[in-house]
Amino acid sequence: MSNTEEQAGPSVAGSLAHRVPDLGALELLLAVARVGSLGGAAREVGITQPAASSRIRSMERQLGVALVDRSPRGSRLTDAGALVTDWARRIVEAAEAFDAGAQALRDRRDSRLRVAASMTIAEYLLPGWLLALRAQRPDTAVSLHAGNSTVVAERLLSDEADLGFVEGLTVPTGLDSVVIAHDRLIVVTAPGHPWGRRGRPVAAEELASTPLILREKGSGTRQVLDAALGGLARPLIELSSTTAVKAAAVSGAGPAVLSELAVGEELAMRRLVRVPVAGVALARDLRAVWPTGHRPTGPARDLLSLTRD
Repeated sequence: MSNTEEQAGPSVAGSLAHRVPDLGALELLLAVARVGSLGGAAREVGITQPAASSRIRSMERQLGVALVDRSPRGSRLTDAGALVTDWARRIVEAAEAFDAGAQALRDRRDSRLRVAASMTIAEYLLPGWLLALRAQRPDTAVSLHAGNSTVVAERLLSDEADLGFVEGLTVPTGLDSVVIAHDRLIVVTAPGHPWGRRGRPVAAEELASTPLILREKGSGTRQVLDAALGGLARPLIELSSTTAVKAAAVSGAGPAVLSELAVGEELAMRRLVRVPVAGVALARDLRAVWPTGHRPTGPARDLLSLTRD
């Protein structure tokens, strides 16, 4: 398209808007044709008779022709009014089809929810939130992709998810966020491990020098631990899920660092024991995230509200 055509487009559209009556006026004219009375037409479209008269007069001035003959016996379309009514009917029908199509798009959007969540949140918090969402929106189909915080950010930025949840120290670039909960990492080990029987806390230096069962780099759990130990954490084994890390720790392979949310049952049943640690900051925020400037809507907004409730 040439620059001249581009410049002409807005002016043509603007002048057309001035020459063509709005949909409300056209619907009123169609109502007059149906009921044969300006008062009846006004009631049908939900306005007062003076407002209807004013709208018809305004439309007549806009078009430059008389549309309705008014008399004590009612209102009758002029010949020009009958012709304009036929054109108006096509415009209104097209508008109704447009609205129905737009509603179908909204319904399709609102009938699905794609969630991406880091592992701890996906395993221990999301099930309850999704159960509550199902009670509110039983017809919404939810898909969940669980991965580390890096994967969550990638899916959101590539429009493969509508809402995400991460558990690291920082918000990935390109995402907005809100804190939805707080969490703490703890050191755990099998009861038979020497750390499980010691009476004094493990210091930061000893924790950093001891090979640990860890989540992979890119996970929120690993990010928090690396920050707390200055990047000095030594992996004995690196695993990509919280469940795998717990299983390795329960087997006696070595100490592990996990979310407090993830080990409640194991601690209660003494399959794992908590190891006290001194001088290490292991608290973290859990966040909901979405692409910058695109606040969640529809089911994503409802799920976000449930997490904060």
